[in-house]
Amino acid sequence: MNTATYGVRDSATMLRRNLKHMARYPSQTLMLIGLPLLFLLLFVYVFGGTMGAGLPGAPARDRSDYLTFITPGVLTMTVASVSISTAVSVATDMTGGIIDRFRTMAIAKVSVLTGHVLGAMVQTALALATVFGVAFLLGLETATSAMQWLGLIGLLALLSFAMTWFTVALGLASPNPEAASNRPMIFIMLPFVGSGFVPVESMPTGLRWFAEYQPFTPVIDAFRSLLAGSPDGSDVLRAIGWCVVIGLIGYLWSRRLYRTRAAN
Repeated sequence: MNTATYGVRDSATMLRRNLKHMARYPSQTLMLIGLPLLFLLLFVYVFGGTMGAGLPGAPARDRSDYLTFITPGVLTMTVASVSISTAVSVATDMTGGIIDRFRTMAIAKVSVLTGHVLGAMVQTALALATVFGVAFLLGLETATSAMQWLGLIGLLALLSFAMTWFTVALGLASPNPEAASNRPMIFIMLPFVGSGFVPVESMPTGLRWFAEYQPFTPVIDAFRSLLAGSPDGSDVLRAIGWCVVIGLIGYLWSRRLYRTRAAN
């Protein structure tokens, strides 16, 4: 077998390792899914009537319209929520001695991090499917065609891939799992300071400027337009661009940190 074949085989082994961890500790996955679901239910049933009336097109807007409006923000928050678990698991591996054992084995170095990334994407897919299911049970309505669903799923996968690599780097840069659990929290908060829960136009000038130019706003807007069945090409391209930048930075940073820490 050549080097690439060994890398794929070892990455698959590391993926199985991470999936077994998920199956052994299901409470962790449930907690990661529970946070965005809590926000979805809270904002729809506690704030939905008032917030829905403040959407463009009021007073005809109502709670169901607000559900449609915030679902893209909750989807983004779901991806960010799973990233916390990724950072913690990477930091645990780096500080728990398992990496020293892996170094004594004839495995591809890239497989350790790749296994974490693939495992996190599986976990994210389960979380997103759950959030979508609950949103539809609450009355989410979409006008999305089959091709637009494929585009939405592809963009969600790209965001998950990019965010996972970035949080892998945060886990590698953390001195312990406790610190790793705190550093990705900023990604859960960014949808609130963007277009996730209120229109950007309703914000004060300074905050509106930040909301318009932060990475998650075009991503959320792209999700929203795809769910509405009228995708905005500029938002989709900006979202893809941000995902590529975040993912590339995360991958290069992760590779550098892993080589440095594994060598020590």
